[in-house]
Amino acid sequence: METTEAFLGVECVDCGTLFDAETATHRCPDCNGILDPAYDYDSIEITREDLANRRFDSMWRYEELLPFPAESAITLDEGATALVECPDLAEQMGVGNVYVKDEGRNPTGTFKDRGQSAAVTAAVEHGSDEIALASAGNAGQAASAYAAKAGLDSNVFLPERSGFVQKAMVEVHNGKLTVTAPIGGDSQIGDAGSALEDSLRTEDWYPVQTFVTPYRHEGKKTMALEVIEQLDWDVPDAVVYPTGGGVGLVGMHKAAKELRELGLVDELPGMYAAQSSGCAPIVEAWDAGEDTHVPWTTVDTICGGIAIPDPGASSLILDALRESNGGAVATPDEAILDAALEIAACEGLELAPTCAAAVSGAFELAERGEFGPDDTVIILNTGAGNKDADVLRSHLGDETEH
Repeated sequence: METTEAFLGVECVDCGTLFDAETATHRCPDCNGILDPAYDYDSIEITREDLANRRFDSMWRYEELLPFPAESAITLDEGATALVECPDLAEQMGVGNVYVKDEGRNPTGTFKDRGQSAAVTAAVEHGSDEIALASAGNAGQAASAYAAKAGLDSNVFLPERSGFVQKAMVEVHNGKLTVTAPIGGDSQIGDAGSALEDSLRTEDWYPVQTFVTPYRHEGKKTMALEVIEQLDWDVPDAVVYPTGGGVGLVGMHKAAKELRELGLVDELPGMYAAQSSGCAPIVEAWDAGEDTHVPWTTVDTICGGIAIPDPGASSLILDALRESNGGAVATPDEAILDAALEIAACEGLELAPTCAAAVSGAFELAERGEFGPDDTVIILNTGAGNKDADVLRSHLGDETEH
């Protein structure tokens, strides 16, 4: 198994045991806790100047802070996405600066590519020839693409509510698609997860599930590394992130702590979880001051990417919000869809409905006085608007009629 010099192995976030990454491939062998890649930061010698001299071409330019070297990565040149200044939004929110980190420019159109690049690389390093996951849609599309790049077979389980684009592209990438559709209702991510678990009892597949593999949040942490470098090492005051499973939020918070550990920055950005009020277990737990969430039994939101009623790592999400002096906010679908149309009209940016939860959430946070007049606010656009163009067009029609 080829790894980077500072990579020590994977550490359980619950029991604290450090394991050899070659043998501990997924959850903790002792307590089934989440495993997190660990590094010897004292051995990492990297400066701002070092990074400035590298091409800004993919997330693997930060290989010292990743488990695997760039030369062995399964990559489609994911990452290195634009940070777009949005002066109209800044003026409307009454803050100093607003930037959108536009992850819709990734190879399959979402930030899921970062996580799957790292996870599929791990699958190859572990000698697997077939991966599997359940997904709300975008991660399944990304996994099938990276499996194709690596020459692996992929098995993707999606709920019925997943978009046509995601279902179609899984098959275009030669992935085996299973769509779960329970009788008498609209299937959710949990149904896809149950179908995957049933299959894993008999199939020798390599899971690349959120927080089952230790490497998806590790790939997504590179979003924070890029944002801070793109801001010329000025740490933003707030990062508003559309939150379902919270993989990217947890990863970004970890990356900011790593930069502080390495002496490249002095502060942490405030991390803010944005959800739909139709599925807001993280916001509910945050408002109640709890350390973990209570699963939601009823999901009522058009935002399929964050329709996660039982996020498996809510304690890590809530820890990140507290450690960074951030927060959590939920807004109704109507406001989320309005925000997607507003940013398309005033800034020209195309955000999928799920991602627009971060825009409407940022407006709500600004209204509450959470941001100061000189603050720099980062909004994560985790996926391209054309993923769910029909939803946006339908809402535009509804607005026109009224």
